Amino acid sequence: MKKIIFFFLIVSMTVVKISSAQQMADYLSPAFPTDLVSNHKGDAIAWVFNDKGSRNIYYGQPATSNYKSLTSYKGDIGVEIGNIVFSPTDDKIYFVRGNTNNSKGEPANPAQLQYTTEQNIYSIDLATGTIKKLAKGSAPVISPDGKLLAYLQGGKAWKLNLAEENATAQPLFYSRGSISSLAFNSSGKQILFVSNREEHSFIGVYDFVNNQVNFIDASTYNDSDPVWNKEGTHIAFVRTVNIKYQIGFTPRPTAAQPWEIRIAEVATNKASTLFKAEEGMGSLFVGDLPAVATQLIWTQDNYIVFPWEKTGWMHLYSIQPNTKKINHLTPGIGEVETMHLGKDGKTIYYVTNISDSNRRHIWTVDPAKANPTILTKGNKIEYNPSEVNNGFVYLQASATKPSWPMYRTEGKEQAIAADLFPSHFPTNLVTPSTILVKAMDGFKAPAQIFLPVNYDATKKYPAMIFLHGGSRRQMLEGFNYSSYYSNAYAVNQYFASQGYIVMALNYRSGIGYGLAFREADHYGMAGGSEVNDLIAAGEYLKARADVNAKKIGLWGGSYGGYLTAHGLSKRSDLFSAGVDIHGVHNWNDEEPNFAPWYDSLRFPAAGQIAYKASPVYTAKGWKSPVLFIHGDDDRNVPFAETIHMIQQLRRQKVNVEEIIFPDEIHGFLLYKSWLKVDEACFDFIQRNFNK
Repeated sequence: MKKIIFFFLIVSMTVVKISSAQQMADYLSPAFPTDLVSNHKGDAIAWVFNDKGSRNIYYGQPATSNYKSLTSYKGDIGVEIGNIVFSPTDDKIYFVRGNTNNSKGEPANPAQLQYTTEQNIYSIDLATGTIKKLAKGSAPVISPDGKLLAYLQGGKAWKLNLAEENATAQPLFYSRGSISSLAFNSSGKQILFVSNREEHSFIGVYDFVNNQVNFIDASTYNDSDPVWNKEGTHIAFVRTVNIKYQIGFTPRPTAAQPWEIRIAEVATNKASTLFKAEEGMGSLFVGDLPAVATQLIWTQDNYIVFPWEKTGWMHLYSIQPNTKKINHLTPGIGEVETMHLGKDGKTIYYVTNISDSNRRHIWTVDPAKANPTILTKGNKIEYNPSEVNNGFVYLQASATKPSWPMYRTEGKEQAIAADLFPSHFPTNLVTPSTILVKAMDGFKAPAQIFLPVNYDATKKYPAMIFLHGGSRRQMLEGFNYSSYYSNAYAVNQYFASQGYIVMALNYRSGIGYGLAFREADHYGMAGGSEVNDLIAAGEYLKARADVNAKKIGLWGGSYGGYLTAHGLSKRSDLFSAGVDIHGVHNWNDEEPNFAPWYDSLRFPAAGQIAYKASPVYTAKGWKSPVLFIHGDDDRNVPFAETIHMIQQLRRQKVNVEEIIFPDEIHGFLLYKSWLKVDEACFDFIQRNFNK
């Protein structure tokens, strides 16, 4: 009788465990916020929520629970929304909805919608809620008087008269090259732009009064990132030397031909050098990182703020045109990632990992006083700040909760639209810890370790290594500020909930750890030295007493797919299975996607090194089973990369599975695509580890 009762209890307990088990969908359930902005008055905010594929704009007052959805787009249809701009009088919001085009001019359409998904600009009347489609295009900017919309379409500048009820869009001006970076001056009578012309670029100014384009200080260099002064009479911009044949995904020199900041008087076209980087560290301008999207800010009290890697870290500096005195604004170990100008026109808000290398926090600094002040600190991740009355709003994540909009005033914070956070989100998430993994060549790479829920040191667990993309990315001790890596972090947590030890490896060439780490010798196409970090990570896990050495797997996307393939091809004895999501397999096929001029036959020495640094070179040693996942409208990694790798492995009788998404892009647009990827990743590893 006792045995029967005991058996009944065991069965009952098992049933309860299964019925209450969290599913992958639960880990992906919260809406992901982006594009958080405040209005000019500072009494209202707007942001985008991507709720399981339904993307909508929300609006409200940060100090209250008064918020609403301004749009009502429904369904997981893969159509993006963003570029939120408040009108000068705060009575309207402008935004862009639609998808970018591939090289053939086709907008992304993974849901196979039977209508165009091209980008269009819309307005929302905040008093009535009326939504109006204004024009085909993107990147809207509004004139200071609110009467003119300038925007981009097909690489050209266009305009629309907002004061006229049924106005027709017209070209703003005619000019060769691909136009970007539109910006009105304070009078609204002139507009800045950059004209990109492949091997060089110009700064241009269009004058509405004279209906004339004037190119400022034209040269053979690359000019970019122009900004107006307060009066709208002068501009500052960045000038860099053309390095035509600088191959991507290779270490960039830490000492190069120095970049400079130039100032020009628009009326006379007289220009001069305000600042020139010194020889040595920081002399190469780095403008293609996810960090420091804004390169120059010109404050109302006449300071120009700019990023510079003089110390080996991406920090902020200021210079005053009158004195040319340089102030170092952000000392310390760490990197500044983004910056923007506060509503007073003087204060700089910035996001950095200074003092907390594996998280992000919000700081402010006065360029005149060089007095950095931290606004958020602790064990959370804060980013995307926007100033409001009596405080500021921002997005916040932690080790156990994904990004969410927050409001802070007088040192206290509260969640915005807290009632929209799903009640069924898992509560058993673990907090990762950071270790250093030392490779055979002596290089040390940080990595986050997730221990299983209910961890028991006496047991042996299967293990997984996650490899981020980029490679200019960084996994954090919490949910990432990028939706792609927030999703990856959720999957790592799911693996941990299912009894896995998980490592998220921040291999060399990533961001967050300084110039020397990012530009490590022989990484990528120059030799694949980052593979040493991956092998060291595998060996570290193998040596742990709590890891089953026969069950160590890999997974990652993009550059992480490349490293997954590399690990499986070089060390199938160490890595038992892997999931390769839109990975690079032959650098010589990938590089032309970013540098059309590249041809391995023109650069035979570089081509040979790149080939040997690719998984195709070592694929003969590949024995471990692998799942390939790819969308065939990928604009970053050619779909053929996966086709050719699969063909080769099948000839070698490797156990290969595949999941292909017609019309999906690199960063999957459909929620159902992400869910299928993540569920398939776990299922594939689980099946192969249980054989």
